Formats: sequence, structure tokens, C-alpha cells
Amino acid sequence: MKTYKLNRLFNSQSGNCFDVAIDHGFFNESSFLSGIENIQRAVNKLVEAAPDAIQLTIGQAQYLQSIPGRHKPSLVLRTDVANVYGKELPSKLFSRMIENPVEQAVRLDATCVVVNLFSIPNEPEVMDQCIQNILKIKPVCEHYCMPLMIEPLVFQENNTAGGYMVDGDPNKIIPLVRQGVELGADIIKADPTNDVNDYHRVVEIAGNIPVLVRGGGKASDHEILDRTYRLMQQGIKGIVYGRNVIQHHSPAGMIKALMSIVHEGATAEQAFKFI
Repeated sequence: MKTYKLNRLFNSQSGNCFDVAIDHGFFNESSFLSGIENIQRAVNKLVEAAPDAIQLTIGQAQYLQSIPGRHKPSLVLRTDVANVYGKELPSKLFSRMIENPVEQAVRLDATCVVVNLFSIPNEPEVMDQCIQNILKIKPVCEHYCMPLMIEPLVFQENNTAGGYMVDGDPNKIIPLVRQGVELGADIIKADPTNDVNDYHRVVEIAGNIPVLVRGGGKASDHEILDRTYRLMQQGIKGIVYGRNVIQHHSPAGMIKALMSIVHEGATAEQAFKFI
């Protein structure tokens, strides 16, 4: 029965997924709010552009799910909140899961729930919290036939990188992705590797679990489109992009461009015409 929800998440023609993440307000960072200050307007713009899914929180899911009709993106529900993204980190870091996350997802008619798996230098307690969150949510997901997306994120040293800077070292990403699979992920959402051509190793380590790639920080249009095309060629099943869509001067155009790559196999050059 879990397949029924996955059928609403992944495109019926290509078998791939483009999920636009605008759950950034959960993390209490002012810079994350650029482009989503007016969340209702942001959701409406995205719905008009028709990606496969929109990733939201329990407080903002209403703006998607209250839209009438059957033809709107599926809801991916963020289930954990953390304080690990600041340029100056607090003395105590945490990653906490909302109460009864799967039941809330069912009530909101979500097709999937997403939870983090952080690997932060010198912060093993945060990773422990993430693992506890996953161990708690996984059996409930199975009970309710709710797909579980695990988001393995490897961070650089904060005093070196200055907050929310991911580490694209495949030798760090690969074992964390595999741990996410071992913990029961139905979908993996992971960062790109420093050398995009290495990404087939991430896909391989995930086995038959579909891998969606995060967009990361803001990048140029050409860089995003080219990277997406090269990643799709290595067997990923889609993308989860946020700021590179919602902070774009034409979010609808960027979505159309990315959809052409993800679902139609367009090259970066072919996709660029939509922007």
C-alpha cells in the first residue's frame, strides 16, 4: 500500500520526481526566508508551475492542501526541526522531531515524510538525535504505509565554512547514505558530490532505493541545469531543489527547465530556453 503514495510522488511517465522544498522557515534563519516571505504567494506560484511535489511543514501545508481540485503537487512533509544552520552555532545543537509525525502527515494527506540524518564535525550528539528520530518514525511509517525520505547531510567544519556549508566529499556522503538505507529509507535525499561525475557511486550504494539530489546553495542557471543533467545521467530518480527555484527571477521558468531535464531527458542547453 506504500506504493500507492509513491505513485502520487513519482511521475507516471518518467518514473522520476521533482520536489520543490520551501520548508526553510522551520530552521529560524532569516536568510532562508528570501523568496518565501509570503508563503501563500510562493505556494501558488509553484502550484501553477506544476512540479511533482512541494516540501512543507505542518504549519504551512495548509496553503497547498486547501487548494481545490485533484491536479496539484503532492505534499512532502518535513518532520524535524534543527538549529544547526547558523553562521554562529549555539552552544547546544539539536534536531527534534514533531509529535506524532506520521499521524499528522496522514491527516494532511501527505505522500511522504522527510527526516534529517546529520553528520556534523565534533557533534555526535546531534547525529544520535537524528538516528533516534529515524528509529522512532520508521515503524510508524510502516504501520501507516507512509514512505520515509531520509536526508543524509554531511557538514563542513563551521569555523571553516561559516554555516550551512555541506561537505561534498563522496567518501563521507556514501557511508552516510548507506546508513540511511540501512535505517529503512524508502527514498534518499542527498547532496551532490564535489565532482558530479562521482555520483554514480552514491546511486550504487543506495541499491534499489531511489536517490533524489538536493540543490544546495544558490548557483547560476547554467551551473544548476548542467549539474542536474549530469546527475540524471548517472541514475538518480530526481531532485529536491529549494532556493535555486524560489529565489530565481522566474521560478516558473526554472521549474519548466528542470522538469524538462528530469522528465524528458533534455540537455542543459535545451532546458535553458524555458528561463
